[in-house]
Amino acid sequence: MTADTPVPSDGPLVAELSEDALLARIFPLLPVGADTHVPPGDDAAVVAAPDGRFVVTTDVLVEDRHFRRAWSSGEDVGRRAAVQNLADVAAMGARPTSLVVSLVMPGDLPVSWVEGLARGLAAECGPLGVGVVGGDLSGGPVVVVAVTAHGDLAGRAPVLRSGARPGDLVAHAGVVGRSAAGLALLEAGRADLDRALVDAHLRPVAPLAAGPLAAAAGATAMLDVSDGLLRDAGRIARASGVRIDLDAAALAADRERLGVVAGELGGVAERWVLDGGEDHGLLATFPADSPLPVPFRVVGRVGEGSGVSVDGVPAPARSGWDHFAG
Repeated sequence: MTADTPVPSDGPLVAELSEDALLARIFPLLPVGADTHVPPGDDAAVVAAPDGRFVVTTDVLVEDRHFRRAWSSGEDVGRRAAVQNLADVAAMGARPTSLVVSLVMPGDLPVSWVEGLARGLAAECGPLGVGVVGGDLSGGPVVVVAVTAHGDLAGRAPVLRSGARPGDLVAHAGVVGRSAAGLALLEAGRADLDRALVDAHLRPVAPLAAGPLAAAAGATAMLDVSDGLLRDAGRIARASGVRIDLDAAALAADRERLGVVAGELGGVAERWVLDGGEDHGLLATFPADSPLPVPFRVVGRVGEGSGVSVDGVPAPARSGWDHFAG
């Protein structure tokens, strides 16, 4: 067995069950959610939208592009798929209410892997009262997990990327660089060196409650840091027509946490911190006189101009993760 070979499993394969039989195994594992009026089982679910509006976002995980089955259990992928979508809802200042999940899979995929996926979705969604209310199943050459998430703004205005103003504080909630360091460990075959960093890649933990708290505290702009701190700060800068200057000293503890692994692998901790994606923290801007909600910490300031800099030095134009970069 090679490092990229999926772990074999006892029990039936997907091809050995009908769609109805597979769904019968999945549905009992999924949370219904407090806002769900009609759960899975009909042509569509019905979910409450008490605000009169709803936040909607979608994301996709493709096998061998975003995860490898040799590294990731079904539960790992289910947790990642949930978190990356729930974080986008939180970044709008909203409370997640429901997910719809579509799954493409080869016939030789163990049913136990699919059940693990459902358990991973439930592990992230259940404690938040978020329902997994439907989706679709299809066959294909590799596993593809597509998730659409919905959220409730609770009467507040959404927090956009375009609201940052010169003089605002730049603040971050969550961790940076850990998922990238964990991926580097997996690629090097050194997962044993720091299991916590590997787990940060396989099962990222997002500060979901911080999104609505930031909105209530007057955040002027916010987004989910999925493609790296520099790249995503640049998105706020472009949308708002401002310059964002990050403070290297504010990120020193993050670099120090990754220093041992960087030394062992010949990597650069600073690059993981600034360019590493998939930690799913929240980057937000706040008026300078606004108290920051926990767990946000100041990591920079908003100024006149354009682009992103670190201690006044302009960041490279091409930073972070790009799905279509060569």
